[in-house]
Amino acid sequence: MNFNKYIFLMVGVLVGLTSCEKELDIVPITEKASNNFYSNEQELESAVAGVYAQLQNGGLYGLDLIGVGEISGEDSFEEIAANDGGRFGQLDDFSTNAGNDLVGDIWRESYRGIQRANTVLNRITDIEYESSALKTNRIGEMKFVRALLYFNLVRLYGDVPLVVIETESPFDFFGQGRTASSEVYAQIQADLNDAIQDLPVEKSSGKPARGAAQALLGDVLLTQGNFSGALTNYEAVVNSGVYDLAPTTADIFGVANEGNSEILFEVQFASGFLVDGEFEGSPAGSQFRPSGTTANAKGHNLPTQAFIDSYEAGDTRLNDYVAVDVGANPFYFSTKYEVSTTGADDGGSDHLIIRYADVILKYAEALNENGQTAEAIVQLDAIRARAGLAGTTATTQSDVRDAIEQERRFEFIGEGHRWLDLKRYGTAVEVMNAFFSSTGANVTIDATKLILPIPQSQLDTDASITQNPGY
Repeated sequence: MNFNKYIFLMVGVLVGLTSCEKELDIVPITEKASNNFYSNEQELESAVAGVYAQLQNGGLYGLDLIGVGEISGEDSFEEIAANDGGRFGQLDDFSTNAGNDLVGDIWRESYRGIQRANTVLNRITDIEYESSALKTNRIGEMKFVRALLYFNLVRLYGDVPLVVIETESPFDFFGQGRTASSEVYAQIQADLNDAIQDLPVEKSSGKPARGAAQALLGDVLLTQGNFSGALTNYEAVVNSGVYDLAPTTADIFGVANEGNSEILFEVQFASGFLVDGEFEGSPAGSQFRPSGTTANAKGHNLPTQAFIDSYEAGDTRLNDYVAVDVGANPFYFSTKYEVSTTGADDGGSDHLIIRYADVILKYAEALNENGQTAEAIVQLDAIRARAGLAGTTATTQSDVRDAIEQERRFEFIGEGHRWLDLKRYGTAVEVMNAFFSSTGANVTIDATKLILPIPQSQLDTDASITQNPGY
């Protein structure tokens, strides 16, 4: 594993962290000292490292983005609703409010990451690099990360402020308000199209290559219902020959399997390493365990019994992706995140943001929606075969659509995909209301619950930031 990207050197920790009494989170500030700091390649590389380090944050891929993408769906639940002040528990019954810490953390840490990327993009033009190819790659990487963070924001919050320049004053964007989602999506697509041109074909550990940008652009287009555009991008990844499915479902996750052929882009974590007095591990392994089973276990993001019971006989993912605590707290949990021996919340498991199985199943989805159902079945069956299952019995476009959706449930449990899949399919309200009815829960949701509330801190800071309907 390449740990260099986690070391901020002299200023990585400073970028975007200055605060004032009424800091506007949508515009994280760059330390004024950095105005004179980024003067050569080495210094700018420290800023690049800071961008990647930001993705580790607990408000992002360290914990919250994974949880919000799973617990909001029907296949995962919160063991104890009041844990951590209800920040995850409110997702479970759709009682999330604007004061929820998770809502504020995802927003704030996303914009801090965006600001760090904006800083690099603003400064790199005037910096001489020994390798012009590396400089071009870095530009592509920063645009990829910025696009990824905005894609998360626009799916979770709807219209969000669009800031694509480096900002040095927290007051620069007061009064801007929220940018229409269509404009945010246009910027995301522009960034990814640029990244596809700037990134190398071959990937390096912890950094995106061209295939990652093509896959992410495919996701963006698929989310907007542009199936032909999505198909073109997924096809490019599949035909590149750079990526492949891991041989078995036991060969994908865990420290021992890091860097395998299935990974297009991951956020790296490492147990037992201290940087600036903080461990570089992930809290997911411990906090996604049933309470009382390991140090700092919180019972977040636990698979439901109904979901476990829906696995087909012989599916290797049942044993390779989940396990059950056999002690006094017999809940299932995801084994995709390892618990560290070095201490609580210091797991070494990378979080896989884009993996090839995701590309294959979305490629199948795009093929099917473009009327190429027979070709879609081939891709679907590749995922089933690896899991030890026979080919699908689905033959019609409608049945294959349902089969792909079900396959995604079993393949990506615990990774943060289910809720976003339901939203993309347009079935989230129907599925969740049916789920609550089947469990006897006194909960009913409508379309206003498809996005999170805007954090109260933003509403209090800038009157031009308006709240989402229903909150």
